[in-house]
Amino acid sequence: MTGGTAGRLRRRPSGPRAAAARANGGIGRSSSRYAERVSDDLRRVDTPDLARRRAATGLTLVATAALGIVQAYQTGLLRRVPEPRLSWLDAEKVDASGSAYHLFGTPDAGLGIASYGASLVLYGAGPADRAATKPLLPLLAAAKSTVDAASGIYLFLEQITGHRKLCSWCTLAALANVAAAPLVWPEARRAWRALRGR
Repeated sequence: MTGGTAGRLRRRPSGPRAAAARANGGIGRSSSRYAERVSDDLRRVDTPDLARRRAATGLTLVATAALGIVQAYQTGLLRRVPEPRLSWLDAEKVDASGSAYHLFGTPDAGLGIASYGASLVLYGAGPADRAATKPLLPLLAAAKSTVDAASGIYLFLEQITGHRKLCSWCTLAALANVAAAPLVWPEARRAWRALRGR
């Protein structure tokens, strides 16, 4: 248990307590007890909500890595997209199309990565008991993850109907987002009840 958070210490916590890692002077960002509590909770405390937040973070990192491959192709860093040779897969056709560069005149994979960055911020924001103490954070995380999942489903359907081919990496990203969304909903439901009870 750390900083008043109800939860048990993880069997194998990540790193030292934040107070033990505190910087002493010098140039850089300051700290606070709240920031140290968030650090300790995210890395060292075990609760069902934190387990789900970690899983959603992992899935979003998988989606980010998948779109990183696509971005490398869309910007010419890769000459070919590595994917299995199956008749229904053609990432190069899907990701080279003008529609993939239409929004803001930039590769859509980069936009997806930027969006996933916002999701990662929301999954990591706040201490273990944020549903009770900072209820807007879980609600925003749930809304954002739902948008990510809906966007992934839309882009998957766009591939099928528009290109009649699939990009394996885009599909992996979409599946990871769909899997991440329900993980954050239980905490959001409790946050909604806490917000209404105030």
